[in-house]
Amino acid sequence: MNDAQQHTPRWVKPYGDTMDDGRVQVSFTLPVALDENSKEAARQLALQMGLDEPAVVHSEAMGPGFSFYVVYGQCKHRVDLSGIKVAKPEFEVLDKETINQKIATLMGRKMVVVGACIETDAHTVGIDAIMNMKGYNGHKGLESYHEMRAINLGAQVDSEELVARAIEEKADVILVSQVVTQKNIHLDNLTRLSDILEAEGLREHVILIVGGPRISHELAKELGYDAGFGTGCYAENVASFAIDEWARRHASHHASDHTR
Repeated sequence: MNDAQQHTPRWVKPYGDTMDDGRVQVSFTLPVALDENSKEAARQLALQMGLDEPAVVHSEAMGPGFSFYVVYGQCKHRVDLSGIKVAKPEFEVLDKETINQKIATLMGRKMVVVGACIETDAHTVGIDAIMNMKGYNGHKGLESYHEMRAINLGAQVDSEELVARAIEEKADVILVSQVVTQKNIHLDNLTRLSDILEAEGLREHVILIVGGPRISHELAKELGYDAGFGTGCYAENVASFAIDEWARRHASHHASDHTR
């Protein structure tokens, strides 16, 4: 494919009723009581956001001094999809049985995964969806993989405690979930864990993975992690990446051993 073909713009706009009508729906809360003035304020805010012909299609009181709005309008903007390249981990997503076979063949033992929600984060929904036996949405969790030993430490686990348990269990993988992101606290928490692993001389010995609704692979790499998984990912995504990364590292170790 030549450069001209690669850079052919592919413009897209939101679609509601007809192609390129730019129809979007936005929702937000205002710190004011619900009345006709607040509805007009919501409409004017949508105008300032750049929406044409905005209409408040739903509004309701949210308790004393707060109100919620849904606004429908037309977006003027468009984006060129051909110029967007989002970073993502390069691996093949395998099914559960294939993952088990790959672990057994390559490792000759169970892969050990230690997971937790760290620091002040008390939301276990993410880590449980990936690790617990029942999993989520019909996708069984890592505890159901017979070639994995999945240890879920739960919520509000100090980074030092997680690292200590990972050492004790001889973990191949540390899996972290961060759901709470107010004031970007997840960035501080995740950086701290990575720094502790570096200080202990353990970073290169474990596969470090983070997941959460505001996590991207690009962000994870910036914070010193091997991979980041956002919404829509299941246990097989994490497990497939983990064994792929383990195989890649050990292949390079074997190669370096032979060249010495």
